[in-house]
Amino acid sequence: MRVLVVDDHPLYREGLAMAFETMENVEVVGQAADGATAVQLAASLAPDVVIMDLHLPGMSGVEATRQLLADRPDTRVLVLTMLEGDSSLFAAMRAGARGYVLKGADRAEIERALRTVAAGEVVFSSGVAASVTAWFRAGASSAQEPFPELTEREREVLDLVARGLTNAEIAARLVVSDKTVRNHVSNVFAKLHVANRSGAVARARDAGLGGA
Repeated sequence: MRVLVVDDHPLYREGLAMAFETMENVEVVGQAADGATAVQLAASLAPDVVIMDLHLPGMSGVEATRQLLADRPDTRVLVLTMLEGDSSLFAAMRAGARGYVLKGADRAEIERALRTVAAGEVVFSSGVAASVTAWFRAGASSAQEPFPELTEREREVLDLVARGLTNAEIAARLVVSDKTVRNHVSNVFAKLHVANRSGAVARARDAGLGGA
């Protein structure tokens, strides 16, 4: 089994790679510290499984998953992240991830998840399994949009913020005043519990917003 490890923390990434190398029939063919590099390496190295963090510099893990699967649909992506929120979970699922495991998992659980995903099955960490069950019971309606606490307009503003638009540019795009946009942005910060624009952008990209 050929594995590509993607994580922006070098010590954690290298530790994972070393752990995988000790597993039977597992070969770590590459490592990436950001989403863009992950997409490039997946295309050139043809791994069977990509271990994908979500919170990455530049291109998010969700967008990297989407892009690499568009190029190589047979690749299996196993998300390994600290993010427990439903928005991140369902964004990763929509992007095509086949597994979602929290970084608190022990080595045995991570190995089981790796082999499960490699076999073409789907796996979720116990910490998020309840959310997945509730999603199916609700007929997926509760997970169709990220950040359900936001209004439709606030979600639209957040998406534009994540695309790099200024308040003035957003106002022009939505044909509203600068003050209205500032109010929406302030509401988004409060509801997402972030202190600034960069924090909002990180949350948005982890949830699959702000794509091209």
